[in-house]
Amino acid sequence: HCISRCVRRAWLCGFDPYDGKSYEHRREWVEGRLLELAEIFAVGIYAYAVMSNHVHVVVHIDPSTSAEWTPEDVASRWVRLFPATVDGQVDALASQTKEQNLIGNAERLETCRQRLGSLAWFMRSLNEPIARRANREDACTGRFWEGYYKCQALLDDAAVLTCMSYVDLNPI
Repeated sequence: HCISRCVRRAWLCGFDPYDGKSYEHRREWVEGRLLELAEIFAVGIYAYAVMSNHVHVVVHIDPSTSAEWTPEDVASRWVRLFPATVDGQVDALASQTKEQNLIGNAERLETCRQRLGSLAWFMRSLNEPIARRANREDACTGRFWEGYYKCQALLDDAAVLTCMSYVDLNPI
């Protein structure tokens, strides 16, 4: 169970009564990114809740799954996560070249495989693009999220079910 909280009274989503602005569209940013990452990483997302200033995610990381991926699978997933860009736009040809270079570099490929089975990299890949986008929208710089996410290991089925219920009911 991971929780990421916003800093500086930043609003992740919802209506901010202080400035009269709605940030509800950011909920779609988080949901879309979670769904995208679920296809790339060796994870199962069991539950999530996007609140006004924080996000809850109940996730199962399975590094053994990424260990079974072919080099092509790893390279393809990594390049989906970090595509080659030119002037801020994804360059399909450069991304193909990046993927082929990665397949030919066994040491780098193994590093990417490990990262695709890592909770820390999953949370980084969730939080960083959202923070950059929100900071651009808010016309500010600096931290959007607290320094590090909070994480609680769920050690048995009862803990997972209890936490999933908590996360599902959190908005209420």
